[in-house]
Amino acid sequence: MRLAIYFNFVGAYFMKKVALTGALFGLAAGLTLGTGAAALAAEPTLSKEAFEASKELYFQRCAGCHGALRKGATGKGLLPEETKKLGQKRLEKIITLGTEGGMNNFDDIFTKDQIRDMSTYIQMDPPQPREMSIADMKKTHKVYVDPSKYPTKPMHGRNWENFFVVILRDAGKMAVIDGDTKEVITKINSGYAVHVTKESSDGRFWYTIGRDGKMTKIDLWMDPPQTVAETQIAYDARDVAVSHYGKWKDKYVIGGGYWPPHFVILDAVTMEPMKVISTRGVNVDGVYVNEARVAAIYNTPTAPTWIVAVKELGQLWQVDYSDIANLRIEQIDSHKFLHDGFFDPTLQYFQIAANASNRMEIMDATNRKFVASIETGKMPHPGPGANWIDPKCGPVGGTVHLGEGMITAWGNDPKGNPDKAWKICYKTATDGAGLFIRTHPNSPYVFADQTKHPEPEVQQSIKVLDKKTGKIVKTIRVTEREKSVAVHQEFNKDGTEVWVSVWARGGKKDWLNGEIVVYDVKTLKEIKRIKNLETPTGKFNVWNRKKHIT
Repeated sequence: MRLAIYFNFVGAYFMKKVALTGALFGLAAGLTLGTGAAALAAEPTLSKEAFEASKELYFQRCAGCHGALRKGATGKGLLPEETKKLGQKRLEKIITLGTEGGMNNFDDIFTKDQIRDMSTYIQMDPPQPREMSIADMKKTHKVYVDPSKYPTKPMHGRNWENFFVVILRDAGKMAVIDGDTKEVITKINSGYAVHVTKESSDGRFWYTIGRDGKMTKIDLWMDPPQTVAETQIAYDARDVAVSHYGKWKDKYVIGGGYWPPHFVILDAVTMEPMKVISTRGVNVDGVYVNEARVAAIYNTPTAPTWIVAVKELGQLWQVDYSDIANLRIEQIDSHKFLHDGFFDPTLQYFQIAANASNRMEIMDATNRKFVASIETGKMPHPGPGANWIDPKCGPVGGTVHLGEGMITAWGNDPKGNPDKAWKICYKTATDGAGLFIRTHPNSPYVFADQTKHPEPEVQQSIKVLDKKTGKIVKTIRVTEREKSVAVHQEFNKDGTEVWVSVWARGGKKDWLNGEIVVYDVKTLKEIKRIKNLETPTGKFNVWNRKKHIT
């Protein structure tokens, strides 16, 4: 059987060293290293240098899907008892070419030597990663601007609520772009390979979290916007959220770790760590999981809680922050492996992918209970998701899939359309597996990328779905630039424009080939290309995100 190794959402060839990650993985006890570069022997071996380089590369590019302990999650397990069966040559071919099931091709990201060494590395016993205490976190805490010195009003005359906060993934930076003028206002250092950034309740402050676990706080009112504080809360991490409810509004911020598997509550003003909660535990199948990672965290708009998706457990933890000294956590069973999600338009129902189970899971975040499970297709991945009105089904939510070229829409209005609620409305085929689907109330279309397909002409194009018919009306080739993919759609404040990233995935010399392409939402014609951006991926419009516009 062909092994579908679903690597982490990959980008440009990684050359940047990340603080503390070099010491992350100690060698497993008793592991004997060979002297060759990649020996094809009964017991695969690597030189010390090649082992260390592969260890770091695996951490940056592969651990997100396959796990730090290589036991698998979104991607297959990569333990020696399985990888040795495939052998060196087969593994090299899979890593080089990718698969149509969702794994990217790595021939334009890794060198041939790196592919060879990685194929050997994953046939060896995985090294044991080290833990991180709150004392370790506090040593990384830095305040660059004292909160008493924050400006009391915007220091610039720009329409900051139409700013786009843009991840420059492999450069370890965030760009702030003026949505009105399309001007790149500034580029700000952040953690490496930021996965997502979340807003304060008013949209002024933005909190990022990098793959290296570094959290930063950015003030958009400063001229130019800048980082005011930072803390590292893990060695590998994915998501962050802010308290938005009642008297606790903007009081706390939470960051979730892949490794160590935990979440951390911090003071949202100073970014000082306050409380750490481990997510290790027993999954929905009754099995203890050491590497139970925090895949995603969301602020609950209607209650003083966060929803923490514990990936390997198949559980949604609703964490009540109204009294963090006596923390209340409700563990809601769903399915494995949990990933990204979004709210319905009423902000009561949370819709999240359990991609290994091929399902979208629905929970009532207001009443704190599980509601429904919908089989959608192979490995759903909605990203920030999309809600729209269908002529037959009424309000629907939608997702793309990591494992196939498919858009699935389901009814999500149990009060107004109870007979359609939590049932498939329709499925529409695309050309390839994707990562993100987005729309806007003012847009007649839904936009879906196809980033996970290995063929350039597919991964460089986005699909346009007509809300009235549920059919694809156009395929837009966003770029034909070598070693680049089209990824992540986001709308401007009034929904008249949709922005798409061109992620240049080559080495450092290719980074500035990244750009954002802006299209007119109704005519679908290109308006502008914002150039000289280092590996842009996710984009977050201030107004749309703080208003939960999906």
